[in-house]
Amino acid sequence: MSEITITRTHTLPPRKARQAAEAVASGLRADFGLDYAWDDGNTLSFRRPGLSGQLTLQRKQVTVQIRLGLIFSPLKASFEREIHDYFDQRFAPRAA
Repeated sequence: MSEITITRTHTLPPRKARQAAEAVASGLRADFGLDYAWDDGNTLSFRRPGLSGQLTLQRKQVTVQIRLGLIFSPLKASFEREIHDYFDQRFAPRAA
């Protein structure tokens, strides 16, 4: 089993960070068929056959941890690129 862990800092207020996390999860559902749900106020869990993980929001940090089954292990680099792209789009600081 292969694992991915990506942590990014952010400057979003809590409500905006949750909206950004929801947008990331929604995009991953559309692209990869993931089901997801909020476990509590700050942890979003997702899964599909062969893949599971969670996205955790903290005050100034977002972390995604993914466990890839054998079928998805060869796609690890692709998943990492997609996650970085989603984080760049949703959690990057915005120009004023």
